[in-house]
Amino acid sequence: MAKLDQEERDLLESVESDEWKPVSGKDAELARYKDYARATFRKDQRINIRISGKDLDSLKKRALVEGIPYQTLITSILHKYLSGLLREKRP
Repeated sequence: MAKLDQEERDLLESVESDEWKPVSGKDAELARYKDYARATFRKDQRINIRISGKDLDSLKKRALVEGIPYQTLITSILHKYLSGLLREKRP
C-alpha cells in the first residue's frame, strides 16, 4: 500500500471505525445530478468562429495532451469561464 498522508490516515481510520453511514435517497440524488450534467453538456447549438492559426495549433496541442478532441476542449474552456470556474490571472 502507498504511504498515506495525515488526511488520508484520518479518513481511513474514520471508515474503519464505522463512522460512515449510508445516505437515504442516494439513487434519486445521483439521478438528479446526472440530469444536470446531461443538460449542462448537451450540445444543441452550432457556432462558427475565426481564430488565429497559432491559437488553434496551441489548442490542438493542449487537447492532445489532455486526450480529448480540441472542440471539446474549447467547449470546456468556454463553459468553465461562463460558470465562473475559470478566471483571468492577475499580475
